[in-house]
Amino acid sequence: MAVDTSPLAGLSFCLVGPGRVGTSVASWAVARGAGLTAVAGRRAEAAAEVASRLGGRGVALEELESAGTGLLLVAVADGAIGEVAELLARRPQAPVALHTSGALGASALAPLERAGSATGTLHPLRAFPRPLPDPVAAAGTFFALDGAPEAQALGARLAAAFGGSAGVVPEAARELYHLGASVAAGGTATLVASAAELSRSLGLPPGVARGYLELARGALGELALEAERAESAERGGQPGRPEMGRAITGPVARGDFATFLRELESLRRSGLRPGVEGAAADGGRRVSLYARLALETVRLARGAGDARRLADALRRGRFLDPPGDGC
Repeated sequence: MAVDTSPLAGLSFCLVGPGRVGTSVASWAVARGAGLTAVAGRRAEAAAEVASRLGGRGVALEELESAGTGLLLVAVADGAIGEVAELLARRPQAPVALHTSGALGASALAPLERAGSATGTLHPLRAFPRPLPDPVAAAGTFFALDGAPEAQALGARLAAAFGGSAGVVPEAARELYHLGASVAAGGTATLVASAAELSRSLGLPPGVARGYLELARGALGELALEAERAESAERGGQPGRPEMGRAITGPVARGDFATFLRELESLRRSGLRPGVEGAAADGGRRVSLYARLALETVRLARGAGDARRLADALRRGRFLDPPGDGC
């Protein structure tokens, strides 16, 4: 008889929360050899649909018993984790329970811990605009761990099986860690969308908006290379702090403040109100947004001294609203 050498062979698990994240992580686990026993959720039809595709059965949340499996994976909204954990703790559950929240630590599963499960976290640091069932999507993803040693060990095993990496993000750092994730994903997409909206407001060809996206892709690609260099250095026993400023381009990153200031003045005078009615979306607000973004760009790319010089120029031009810049 052939021996199953899949990295997660022999691991069975139950999923609570058949949404985008839960469906994705469960799909990756099944693709790497784990067996899905049951899926539970507030919406029985959603749980049954995921179970029919990945294996196991759909069950009501209040009826789920994961005892006999190796893992209880909880992938529900942050605000529901405590209530769900209380409900699950009334029945026998798996020896390890992990939740997928980035902002919360292992203590969110405290009722399950009191009931005997080793609790922890497995937060995939990537965007899920939709379910991503293809395990290729997991490759290179960082998974934030926390909690009991057994929980961290299983989380690390899962991350390795998915082709990702894992590290401990302690509970005390979780909120700011997750804020960074929100800026990296939502903030980046928001800025690119803002630039694209600006081009449309000017009546420019649609290819301009696409071009802005490609610019962002190129810059992010350079950031990825810098991060890889830092990780490689760490593996070799050298300091691994990435020099992220190297990947930042544009006039302010080059020290050409005059060009940037002229462009801000042009935006302020344009009176453009892209996309949204009302003064909150007018050119003046965008001027302030882009000015503050430029300050952070210069700090990262050129250092605090140049950031202070740009801040002085922005104050003189009245480009910062409200007054002050934090430099």
